[in-house]
Amino acid sequence: MEKALKVLNGLERKGVIERYAIGGSIAVLFYAEPVLTYDLDVFVFLPETQSGLLSLSPLYEFLREKGYNPKREHVVIEGVPVQFIPAYNDLVEEAVAEARETKLGRTRTRVIRVEHLLAILLQTGRPKDYARMVHLLDESKIDRADLSDILGRHGLRGKWSEFRRRFHGT
Repeated sequence: MEKALKVLNGLERKGVIERYAIGGSIAVLFYAEPVLTYDLDVFVFLPETQSGLLSLSPLYEFLREKGYNPKREHVVIEGVPVQFIPAYNDLVEEAVAEARETKLGRTRTRVIRVEHLLAILLQTGRPKDYARMVHLLDESKIDRADLSDILGRHGLRGKWSEFRRRFHGT
């Protein structure tokens, strides 16, 4: 994993991506006990194009030139399937912008903060997302005031109340 993060940091240094942050199940590992996962989800800001459209093509071309090839929706980097997800809404953009700087081994990286991770999981709303939310709530330290602010800014308070009634017993 650390080798894959070094490649991601290189993509950022070279301007192929503007910023990234780890999300998904791998992000959960930074806050709670491990969960089963297949890939590394990386939320990214992509450079603007002349047309104004976002494109993953320059990223995929750059990685292909370095010997990292796409496999379905992933690019396998140093043996790790990496899924690049452009920041697709205000919540994810905020999460990437405010991601927590940390290290994995000796490699610097950014991970979406747990409060944003919970909000993204809630917004996505798949059964496995709710299970991960329960896991995070049971095992990690949550800044409840910050989470409440995030949920309010992104119109998720009603969905949060429903989740808590159905899945978290409160």
